[in-house]
Amino acid sequence: MKAVVFQEPNTPTQFGNVEVEGPKAGEVRVKIAAAGVCHSDLHVMRGEWDVTAPLVMGHEGAGVVTELGDGVTSLAVGDHVVLSWVPPCGECRYCMAGHEARCQKVATLVAPKGVLFDGTSRLSRGDETLHHYLGVSSFAEEAIVPASGAIKVRDDAPLDILAVVGCAVATGVGAVTNTAGVEPGSTVAVIGCGGVGLNIIQGAKLAGAERIVAIDLLPEKTDVAGQFGATDRINASEGDSVEQLFALIPDGVDYAFDAIGRTETTEQSVQMLALGGASVIVGLPPTGAKASFEPLVLAESDQRILGSNYGSVRPSIDIPAIVDRYMDGQIKLEPLISSRRPLSEAQQALDDLQSGGALRTLLIP
Repeated sequence: MKAVVFQEPNTPTQFGNVEVEGPKAGEVRVKIAAAGVCHSDLHVMRGEWDVTAPLVMGHEGAGVVTELGDGVTSLAVGDHVVLSWVPPCGECRYCMAGHEARCQKVATLVAPKGVLFDGTSRLSRGDETLHHYLGVSSFAEEAIVPASGAIKVRDDAPLDILAVVGCAVATGVGAVTNTAGVEPGSTVAVIGCGGVGLNIIQGAKLAGAERIVAIDLLPEKTDVAGQFGATDRINASEGDSVEQLFALIPDGVDYAFDAIGRTETTEQSVQMLALGGASVIVGLPPTGAKASFEPLVLAESDQRILGSNYGSVRPSIDIPAIVDRYMDGQIKLEPLISSRRPLSEAQQALDDLQSGGALRTLLIP
């Protein structure tokens, strides 16, 4: 099959032929309909995260099940699925407690080592083993994934558009509803209006937030945020975002979401809080980045700092529910998609994202 391979940091990705082994026990083969290009892919390309390379890129996608491995009974050939980059093992203490986004086997084996649950890869190029990215590797014509990472969804939803649900939408909406538990009438600030940030905004609207402040360096992105439910906008290029926030909401906000993950934006999210407020870190920084805050202020103000991995989702429950809300008109997906490119143009799509000029590009095999 054709696939996009990351070989080493700060070098162009490679597009070409890759060998793919069939699914083993507990796995399925999925024909990819579309894959979304995410900032996490940029972290890999820049060498900001430790990954096992070479690997087939991509962790956001949707497609159709074409083959079942031994023992798979939860899916059937022909099922439409959204791929989850946390395929829950179902056996660790976190999965057993319903905290599937924390799956220990994914965190200690699948993600860092670039393999599937048995500790091996299904991907190769000649004599060279290629690794899986986050158990998905969706920048390809096909993917072999654990059955728990292929989430069955309704057949009448457009598969290409559903590709963004598996990362951007689940992460953003889940951060609001699951991690933070935003209440009706709350005030919310969202730093960064890319794919994840816009979904935090529409998650806050779904939760009934009264004020939703969209913050970004690019005014065109805060303009788009209005379509998703933002009530106020801050242009971060025109001065200190914290000062601008307090000019809008003098008491600060109940929830401040950092959808970027840079040291300065994480610190700003804490500084924007009202009494009892929560800073929610959703955007992922480079490995080793450090941020600071004043513990005395945090304690005296009864505030919290929360980390949100994958929106704290339960993939098999939350992803079909998001698809249903999209089909019911409660969630917007089309405005997230800035362009479509053939799979062979993955590097150009990554360059577009790095320049700041794209929300989500879909790669179509």
